[in-house]
Amino acid sequence: MSQAYTPGLKVKRLTIVRENRRLPVSGKILVKKGDDVKSDTIVATANLPSTPEVVEVADSLGVDPEDIERYMLKKVGDPVKKNETISQLRLFFGLVSKACASPVEGVIDLVSDTTGKVFIRPPDILVELKAYVPGRITNVISDQEVVIETPAALVQGIFGVGGEKEGKLMMVANSPDEELTADRIGPECAGKVLVGGSLVTISALRRMREIGAVGAVVGGIDNKDLAEFVGYEIGVAITGQEDVSPTLILTEGFGKISMAKRTFSLLKSLVGKKACINGATQIRAGVIRPEIIVPVEALQVIDTDGDLTAGMSLGTYVRVIRDPYLGFIGRIIDLPVNPQRIDTESYARVLELELENGEKIIVPRANVELIEE
Repeated sequence: MSQAYTPGLKVKRLTIVRENRRLPVSGKILVKKGDDVKSDTIVATANLPSTPEVVEVADSLGVDPEDIERYMLKKVGDPVKKNETISQLRLFFGLVSKACASPVEGVIDLVSDTTGKVFIRPPDILVELKAYVPGRITNVISDQEVVIETPAALVQGIFGVGGEKEGKLMMVANSPDEELTADRIGPECAGKVLVGGSLVTISALRRMREIGAVGAVVGGIDNKDLAEFVGYEIGVAITGQEDVSPTLILTEGFGKISMAKRTFSLLKSLVGKKACINGATQIRAGVIRPEIIVPVEALQVIDTDGDLTAGMSLGTYVRVIRDPYLGFIGRIIDLPVNPQRIDTESYARVLELELENGEKIIVPRANVELIEE
């Protein structure tokens, strides 16, 4: 059974995209306000403390925990190399000995005479934060965060998995209701962000991985195929850290759901252009939507970001969020002023929609959400 999510997504041919790029900890900002950056420009760096490795010294040597200090060859603060001996016990005049080696390169962080364990901290992990999108630095907020702005086409998805990728858009479906199957994936898809139609199959995703496609944008996917693709059952609360390729972005929901014609047409018009994509999704507080960003060259762009819950007008596209038309997209063709009786026998303000298949329906205004132009 198909299941659609309806958060009022942005499908915009031209807007100003603002990306807040933030380090996980305080670090060093390498750019300044007004700088132009490319998508692979490193804008900030930081050192993340690594997780200590634990060596069971007392157990390995067969001694009491309180005695391990006498057998240590290294002290707290001493550097060690991988496989270097850090403790040793000699028996029978040195004829028999037991020893412990460090499993990693690092520094002795702690010698515990309570547990008999030695903690070795590997070198800090260098984090390099890339711009992700080409554009201009418009703000340096702190030693952790910068803001990048770029004029771009923007399509938000319902759900995604996988991290930030970059590649040229390529159509692999002729219409928004076609399935994306393995036979559509060839060597020419390597390094590309592929745009399908209603559904992507698990065999197609495997083929993309083999070929080296970096992304897939489709209407939907079966739940079981998503679990097989990721390697485990995945919730819809927070994603983006999955070690998967290609990055997968769903524009409509779960199951076989045709991609909205407007979304399909916009992506089709951008074929061959470089896209920056990210499957990160957060459904709860602080909503994050997967995105396809296609930067464009423009001297001036009017920022049309606004309140999606503001007034509706004729010609506005909306998505129905209640049965029996859940997930359908249509264009407002009438906005009656007076409340009308609905199926529940109560009165409500309604609107008339023309669906993508030409059918005209009347639904309560509370049962739709705007899709941003």
